[in-house]
Amino acid sequence: MTLHDTRHVERAVLAQVVHSRMDPDEAADSLLELGRLADTAGLEVSGQLTQNREKPDGGTFFGTGKVEDLKALVAEAGANTVIFDNELNAIQAYNLAKELGVRIMDRNEIILEIFARRARSSEAQKQVELAKLEFQLSRIPVTQAQQRFRGGIGMKGPGESHLQLRNEPLRRRIVELKKKLADIQKQQCSRGNAKREWPVVSLVGYTNAGKSTLLNTLSDADAYVDDRLFATLDTKTRKVWLTEKRQILLTDTVGFIRNLPHGLVASFKSTLNVAVQADLLLIVVDAAYPRVDDHIAVCYRTLEEIGAKDVPHLLVLNKCDRGSADNAILHVTEKYPQAIPVSAKTGYGLDLLKRAMIEELQKCCTLWQLPSATSRI
Repeated sequence: MTLHDTRHVERAVLAQVVHSRMDPDEAADSLLELGRLADTAGLEVSGQLTQNREKPDGGTFFGTGKVEDLKALVAEAGANTVIFDNELNAIQAYNLAKELGVRIMDRNEIILEIFARRARSSEAQKQVELAKLEFQLSRIPVTQAQQRFRGGIGMKGPGESHLQLRNEPLRRRIVELKKKLADIQKQQCSRGNAKREWPVVSLVGYTNAGKSTLLNTLSDADAYVDDRLFATLDTKTRKVWLTEKRQILLTDTVGFIRNLPHGLVASFKSTLNVAVQADLLLIVVDAAYPRVDDHIAVCYRTLEEIGAKDVPHLLVLNKCDRGSADNAILHVTEKYPQAIPVSAKTGYGLDLLKRAMIEELQKCCTLWQLPSATSRI
């Protein structure tokens, strides 16, 4: 950086408490993922600190000695933000901000920041604003000392103008947003219940597993693809031909992640409802990820949370062209024999995936069993 360069680098230190009920390997993996979330939000990670304890401290989450260690690490790294991999309450967030003199965030808040940055459509912006307002409501009362650390990460996301509002106006805005989103969901349900010409297959799965790339490859489309978490928040739908005379509507929507904030799941109900109403789900995971089993478990838990656990599905192991995926594919297919290894990037396995989709739709979808209303020209 030159003497005249005025760019401001936002540096973050990651912090985590590992309690007795947590798997140490899963905790380490979660902290790595937190680093990727920070990077996606535009922060430069410059250090991390973990503490093992039976349960978090009620006042500062970390114990007193560890807070001092964290303070020293923040000063050494020149950090202006500390991000906890755990969920903080209002008192803990305030006390830590007061002790450390920097902005304090937790996993929920960093995910909200990313969603605020990525929201493009009017519906997505309303969904993110609702989740952010409910999060802010959980942190009230907010003192002036806290407010110094409540700015966005180099941007102004949906709902930022409400940060200084008192309780009642905040609640009124939440009620207003919920009504608007309920109306959107009602319209979507009405469209979903209308007579459909083609089956709907929905891509769901862990964030950054390659769902958008798979959508592009199968449909020759140009959906936005980014090698960062939560590249897609809005639903995208494309036509895909599975046979010469049979087509489907393939949809892609927001990805899942471990400990996805409940407020976001509730706010994005109208978007995630695409999965609930689908005839078939393709659960996409990154087969090259070292702990792919954990990602699969997160997907199934999230589908249960949104009410889609009983929708017929196929498990798709994407990115199998990477050498690191070989062992994982053998392991996963032992547990899930019907899992289909593919590479959306190279096209490997996509013919097998299409055949599996045809077989599943023949079993579960009445639209597929009827004579085709449309033939390919």
